[in-house]
Amino acid sequence: MEMQNRIRACRGAQKGADMRDISKYQGIIPAFYACYDEKGEVDEGRVEQLTDYMVKKGVKGVYVGGSSGECIYQSVEDRKRTLERVVRTSDGKLTIIAHVACNNTSDSRELAAHAQSLGVDAVAAIPPIYFHLPEYAIAQYWNDISDAAPDTDFVIYNIPQLAGVALTMPLFREMIQNPRVAAVKNSSMPTQDIQMFKAEGGEGFAVFNGPDEQLVAGLAIGADGGIGGTYGVMPELYIRIMELVKAGKLGEARQIQYAANEIIYAMCACHGNLYGVIKEILKMREGLDIGGVRRPLPSLVPDDMAQVKKCADMIDRALERFI
Repeated sequence: MEMQNRIRACRGAQKGADMRDISKYQGIIPAFYACYDEKGEVDEGRVEQLTDYMVKKGVKGVYVGGSSGECIYQSVEDRKRTLERVVRTSDGKLTIIAHVACNNTSDSRELAAHAQSLGVDAVAAIPPIYFHLPEYAIAQYWNDISDAAPDTDFVIYNIPQLAGVALTMPLFREMIQNPRVAAVKNSSMPTQDIQMFKAEGGEGFAVFNGPDEQLVAGLAIGADGGIGGTYGVMPELYIRIMELVKAGKLGEARQIQYAANEIIYAMCACHGNLYGVIKEILKMREGLDIGGVRRPLPSLVPDDMAQVKKCADMIDRALERFI
């Protein structure tokens, strides 16, 4: 009887997946940056400015409250305030995926329920970190979060290099029995994982490429779109990559990918954290001041500024060349 129930559940999940419209996930979705005032507190006005910027750049959506949003250094209330302002400001113009994972189930469920109340397109979660939990406990954690937002898609965030645990195929098969599981944000390094999740998930299942440095490869092997931490500082390049891959012009797309990768490597060459560098570049190039980063992430130091300017100039040259 238990096996029959599992088979029926799996068939139900597959039917739901086949009917799901995943077009809202097919595109470039920047990870939204944390926005702070001079005291390091969440600044809703700056959240609004960054949201307006994303809308004007023509991206498909935003991924709010993930690594780029410095989620593990923010309180539940910080994250709620940010998401509320993003939803209000975007006014339906963006697909919104809210990353709601905390390192305990209760807070994660609270954020998931709050996200659903705002009408987001999906909630997402990494696995619990620090303790190495068995896969059945990870599945329970994700399903508990999903149950708190029963009318909202759920996105699994697979980032084994930081979470310390990978999304295995047995765990994935267990999770897609939940009909709300709509997508995987795949930040593992093997692009083959994208192919495997797409094949197992079925026609109505979406997979996002995670590593910015391999967007071309991820799209070529079947990713529906990309979610990335550097997309927001040079969205035009990533949008163009996706356009070219869809048109079958992989050689041209690869040239832009190489240029984007060189910029990423240069941005990572500072004393300050990558997101601090990105925020300074946004200030230089776009006049968009969204503050710094929250400790313990290292802030920029004066010696970083020449490198930051170099990165900004590299973006300008890439846009002149490719856009």
